[in-house]
Amino acid sequence: MTEAGTILLVDDDEVFRERMARALRERGHPVVTAGDHAAALTTAAQRKPAFAVLDLRMPGPNGLTLIAPLLALVPGARLVVLTGYGSITSAVDALRAGAHDYLSKPVDADQVLAALTGEPARPAEAAAPSLARAEWEHIQRVLADCGQNISEAARRLGITRRTLQLKLKKYPPRA
Repeated sequence: MTEAGTILLVDDDEVFRERMARALRERGHPVVTAGDHAAALTTAAQRKPAFAVLDLRMPGPNGLTLIAPLLALVPGARLVVLTGYGSITSAVDALRAGAHDYLSKPVDADQVLAALTGEPARPAEAAAPSLARAEWEHIQRVLADCGQNISEAARRLGITRRTLQLKLKKYPPRA
């Protein structure tokens, strides 16, 4: 038996996880969180959440490998996969594995709830990201593709290692 309305939020980024959990709680949903694959399965076995929000990229097993065990523990749970590195291939993989929806970060709590419940989201502002935000996201993607190797990422980006280090010290732009 699932806990009505309970959402399991699985993300290795503690700041994002706690902010999203707080936002979902403010909208009236009980939320339990986990930072990795093992904690997610333990929490799901104990709480039987009706919904789950899974980060795609995490250290160790990724979010896709969580879908089948979660559905085995809680048949009928609605699962949504979140990622900061969206691609058509990973979206198709997530949906084939049993996820109900796939969202790219940045995402807000209203979008997550709409995906979980299957209801249409309120109209989102379709503003394009700023140039600074697009640059930051590109740098993060290249850095991830290089296994966090700063020298290789700088080479691929065509900038000096020092310039890349300075850009990485800055906080990501808002929009």
